[in-house]
Amino acid sequence: MGGNIVTPAEGCAKISAACRLYLITPPRIDDLPAFTKTFAAALDGGDVACVQLRLKDLPDDALCRTIDFLRPEAQRRGVAFLLNDRPDLAFETGCDGVHVGQQDTPYREARKIVGPNAIVGVTCHNSRHLAMEAGEAGADYVAFGAFYPTTTKQAQFTADPEILAWWSELMEVPCVAIGGITVHNARPLIEAGADFLAVAGGVWDHPDGPATAVAEFNHLLAGA
Repeated sequence: MGGNIVTPAEGCAKISAACRLYLITPPRIDDLPAFTKTFAAALDGGDVACVQLRLKDLPDDALCRTIDFLRPEAQRRGVAFLLNDRPDLAFETGCDGVHVGQQDTPYREARKIVGPNAIVGVTCHNSRHLAMEAGEAGADYVAFGAFYPTTTKQAQFTADPEILAWWSELMEVPCVAIGGITVHNARPLIEAGADFLAVAGGVWDHPDGPATAVAEFNHLLAGA
């Protein structure tokens, strides 16, 4: 099985069997204009299915300003742009959807806010039960992790690639693998059945730059 995250105009149909890259922004952006150039270069480094803007504890005005800088760069390239946690701001600022965690806005409430055509993804940690609930409720994708140690956020749960294999064999809803993923450790997750690799530090902290990291991920995914 395979999946694709696309813009609301196209719907969320699964149209590709290939695993693709799901990019998560750094946890902090100090120089927004400079980062916007880096961000655009990363998107031009190769295929990116989706971007999630994840900036916790940022005032709404600063968050909206960040969206105004980054969202157009993603959308003009056909990359879906999601906001973490805030379905209200996602709707108001023209994002393609929202990603919610288990401690964030519940899926059904988020869906009501962003509407039927937006993307809503749900964190499910390492729980088959949570994933089944999210899938049955109508989530456009479920996210499992963390699969590897990560410095991007404090991971309270660890997941085994086996959960990706289990999910991909049973369900049509796409699954996203997240947590400490780099070009060097991603292959087992691809082979287990991940539809998307959610990557933050593995791109932004790459020694040769984010654009090179995206290109290397694309090379790996094409080979897989």
